[in-house]
Amino acid sequence: MIEFQVDRHSGVATYLQLVGQVKQALRLGVLEPGDRLPTARAVVEATAINPNTVLKAYRELEREGLVEPRPGQGTFVTRSLSRPEAAADSPLRADLVGRVSLAHAPGLLREDVQALVEAALAEAAARPPGPAGSAGAGTQRPSREDTT
Repeated sequence: MIEFQVDRHSGVATYLQLVGQVKQALRLGVLEPGDRLPTARAVVEATAINPNTVLKAYRELEREGLVEPRPGQGTFVTRSLSRPEAAADSPLRADLVGRVSLAHAPGLLREDVQALVEAALAEAAARPPGPAGSAGAGTQRPSREDTT
């Protein structure tokens, strides 16, 4: 089950925060086809946001073909966005968790790590694909010098 978190200071519309959290849960396999989203009432009680905001988020997810409302039953996930490489037990995810832990070790804040990840994503996207065919396609681990 997903538990929504609303950051009122993020500058991102609340309904888009909800949409983004559902998409992230779909990508990570937390939500799968057939799962029921929390009722609008439950989300309102947990987050203290307007019910229309929740309904707007759910309508957006429906428009994108990710959920479907079933009158009298709730809103259900219709398709997944997950990929095996992002699964909880994937080697890539375990490696990323390890690297994030390394980043936290010297005292970097969550926002610092997020900035580093965004910068790394942008840098990787700007690079031409390597000999393996695509950036990051290989499983070789960088040396200690590459991580400092």
